[in-house]
Amino acid sequence: MADTPPDSDQHAKPFVVKSRGAKTLHFSMATIQSRMRLDDPFALDLDYTRTMMGFLLFVPAPQHIGMIGLGGGSLAKFCHRHLPGAHIEVVEINPHVIALRDEFCVPPDDHRFSVSQGDGARYVRQADLALDVLIIDGFDPSGLPEALGSQRFDDDCFDALRPGGVLVMNLHLGDPRYDILIDRLRRSFDDALFTVDDSDRSNSIVFATKGSAFAQYRPGMASPPMGLDAGPADELLRAYAQVVGALKRHRAPIPQATDLLHARH
Repeated sequence: MADTPPDSDQHAKPFVVKSRGAKTLHFSMATIQSRMRLDDPFALDLDYTRTMMGFLLFVPAPQHIGMIGLGGGSLAKFCHRHLPGAHIEVVEINPHVIALRDEFCVPPDDHRFSVSQGDGARYVRQADLALDVLIIDGFDPSGLPEALGSQRFDDDCFDALRPGGVLVMNLHLGDPRYDILIDRLRRSFDDALFTVDDSDRSNSIVFATKGSAFAQYRPGMASPPMGLDAGPADELLRAYAQVVGALKRHRAPIPQATDLLHARH
């Protein structure tokens, strides 16, 4: 498993705010790290988390899911509850975040679910990893850590996936490194990626694949995710439609100058 990180005193302490039927996790009041509905702790309350679950379009029955970043555990809880066939490993570097897992109803570790304290960049370097899905949503008070935005990290993520596996990564559109981060991911995944931006232009979700999963996917009308109950499936339908639309735009051929000339006549 991933190495033990530096002493906990080196990590920022998050805090919890409870109001208006929800519980939120913060490093500062300026941003929300995670939000949980009190009436449905296992729902995906933030739009970008529903978008990230779009990986099920390409890997409908994942056996092994790796996650870097726990936060309030929204994605971890959802996958644990609704994907009973998946073994889920969550790596979180900040022990203060892990200490709040009970506050956010993160399930206890068991034979198919674990949360460990460790460095995500080291986690993906393990030689024996063979993930169907790798979910990255790891931020500290300053944003995406440098270690999770390097070319080596992206290369290691590619190597950690099985053929046909999918990486899903949350980025902030306002990050001044955004274009550089996307370019590095393109290099590591041989341009087999596309992005889905959320409605308020704050989060950009990157989908990248090891292989031809995106090229082979034939999008039609978005349908409920395989194996999910009606309630959770309905939650994801709009997000799925956005993912399919972004994939279609990604695969659309770029018009050539001659095509444009003919179109004008």
